[in-house]
Amino acid sequence: MKILKFGSSCLSSGKRIETIAHILSHTSKQDEVAVVLSTLKGITSLINNAAVAAESGENSYLEDIDSIREKHLEAIHYLFPAREQAKVITPIQIILNDLEDILHGVQLIGECSQKTLDLLFSYGVRLSCILVSLYLEDSGLNAVVIDAREIIQTNENYGNALVDFKTSYQNIRRRFARSKGIPVITGGIASTRNSLTTTLGADGSDYTASLVGAAVQAQGIEIWTDVDGVMSADPVYIPEAFVIPALSYQEAMELSFFGAKILHSPTIIPAMEMNIPIRIANLLKPEKPGTIISGREKKNIHQITGIASIDGVALVNIEGGGMIGIPGIAARILSALAGASINIIMISQASSEHSICLVFRQSEAKKAINILNQELSTEIEARRIQELVLMENLAILAIIGENMRGTPGISGKLFSSLGKAGINILAIAQGSSERNISFMIRREDEKKALQTIHRAFLGKEE
Repeated sequence: MKILKFGSSCLSSGKRIETIAHILSHTSKQDEVAVVLSTLKGITSLINNAAVAAESGENSYLEDIDSIREKHLEAIHYLFPAREQAKVITPIQIILNDLEDILHGVQLIGECSQKTLDLLFSYGVRLSCILVSLYLEDSGLNAVVIDAREIIQTNENYGNALVDFKTSYQNIRRRFARSKGIPVITGGIASTRNSLTTTLGADGSDYTASLVGAAVQAQGIEIWTDVDGVMSADPVYIPEAFVIPALSYQEAMELSFFGAKILHSPTIIPAMEMNIPIRIANLLKPEKPGTIISGREKKNIHQITGIASIDGVALVNIEGGGMIGIPGIAARILSALAGASINIIMISQASSEHSICLVFRQSEAKKAINILNQELSTEIEARRIQELVLMENLAILAIIGENMRGTPGISGKLFSSLGKAGINILAIAQGSSERNISFMIRREDEKKALQTIHRAFLGKEE
């Protein structure tokens, strides 16, 4: 079996849904298939806008529902002849009525919790699955909608729920064993043990596809989008960036963490555990090979695989002679930040133990420095630690690749090329895996640095 997931960019119009049906028709002649869908493009934003309006007591949420209805009607009018449209419009309208009722309840109580928001978001993907499954039926393909809330079980961490893998895998296998036709599965949603709706966080539909693929030990997972594959760098900065034909699971996770437009780490893990290859493919160019993510050893002609960056970050430097040889300082710092739910993106510590620098999202930096000033107030007053320094408007860059491991000269080549370009490095971090070197620079140097590194490692003159 192959699991094919189609994102919102693939569901932006009736014409693209038509293309999905062609791909499924072709693939199902060779393999068993299951489909995971996101919402139609723009629907999640409309639901979120409606929730905000309803919570504020405004009636404009009704306009958002009308917009949701219109987007689906446009696709229905394109895909179905007039005599068959009623059979699609009726179930769509029933779901929209339920959505309107819940939003009216939100308006009455003036509150929309994350728990309620998860339920609201589930309506978008349920709408797209009904629409697409009925069109597949109309195209001669037997299809059945599977609500993922019936098969994927999570905890009650609404907005980003944690999956109960054992129970979910059992549910998925049991449901597929009695399924007749192509399963069309609602992506990104799940439920608790008490049947309360949850969502799986960022790229939740991709995660659903990976969970289903792992449960049934699929031959492959295909993530269909509107790009040719994973790029060697952001083409906005690097026009000559190219599609990376193959990645290891570890390379993909590293690139995704550092902002590359690729699957998030939770999505990759179920597939990696079952050694199922993931293909990133372009709906508009289905003949293109895309990018294959797998555990197979691959030959790469370049020393690195790709470059990624995160901007909008800040650095806090903690420095002082009183830190040297004192056990527990780092633990106190990290515990204080964890207690405030502040995520640390990168850490760098000098071997002298004289300084530690921590990197956060710009939006969390001021909160972080306030927490650290409180935690370390005694040491700061005693001059064992200097006043904390906050540097803002920075970017993290990372070079990533399996070929970096055990290869001498990578760091020298990287920092030499940046030095020649006049780019100052503020902090450096490298894991013992040797497949990632990360460093901090000023935000205004990001584009120049990316171009310099791509030319040095991935250019024709390498």
